[in-house]
Amino acid sequence: MKKFIVEIILLTFWQVVIIFGKLLVFGFILSKLQKWTQKNYQKSIGWKGILWTAWLGTPIHELSHALAAKIFLHKITGIKLFSPDRLSGELGEVSHQWNEKNIFQNIGNFFIGLAPMIFGSLILTMLVYFFLPNGKEIFALLLSSEYSLLAFLKSSPAILIKLFTFENIKSLEFWIFLYISFCIASHMSPSKQDKKGMLNGLLFIIFILLLLNFFALIFEINTTEYIKKLMGYFKIFTTIFSYAIIISFSHFVISKIIFWIFKK
Repeated sequence: MKKFIVEIILLTFWQVVIIFGKLLVFGFILSKLQKWTQKNYQKSIGWKGILWTAWLGTPIHELSHALAAKIFLHKITGIKLFSPDRLSGELGEVSHQWNEKNIFQNIGNFFIGLAPMIFGSLILTMLVYFFLPNGKEIFALLLSSEYSLLAFLKSSPAILIKLFTFENIKSLEFWIFLYISFCIASHMSPSKQDKKGMLNGLLFIIFILLLLNFFALIFEINTTEYIKKLMGYFKIFTTIFSYAIIISFSHFVISKIIFWIFKK
């Protein structure tokens, strides 16, 4: 019996890694880049430096929460799309209620917390694909590196070169595109409050997986293979999260240059 329980726990652990491993890594990197970028602005311009991207990025962040809350049948009790508070550091808020006895709504907390990262990355990808003359080339490079972290690292310099071509740099539309991209990228990672909600939802997901694996082992069903096949349909998200990291990294570098200029 003990061996059976250990097998269920190990199986569930690896399935969580398969489903959420890359997602959590991307989220961690985006969160760090966002934190470092905002720190650069605060050091160079002050707290108001955050607002030059927050006015657009925060409403998109909060609307993403609201949309996901609706999808998972939560009741939205209040929305502040953009309400910056220097003392608390809060820029906006979506308040929502759910039935704690409803498994679907509890699981939804994970995706509600993650929503700004998902929708923000989708918007960034659509911006580059539809608004840059060479957007389709950049997207093709991203697709070629979606299956491997090493391939992504190798292709990143090429993507940056394609992004900052001479033709793009001399175009006003490119700088407008880049500014909008920076606004979104600067406010798409989950906040501390978002992470608390995500943890609540993740615990319910893990509980469901434990139950599934309990019955799967009894009936000798390989649930891991089914999960791997299912995740194959979502590999495109690796592409859009990769691009989000490239945009966030570019913003971090530019914010560092601004900090250096003001420091001088």
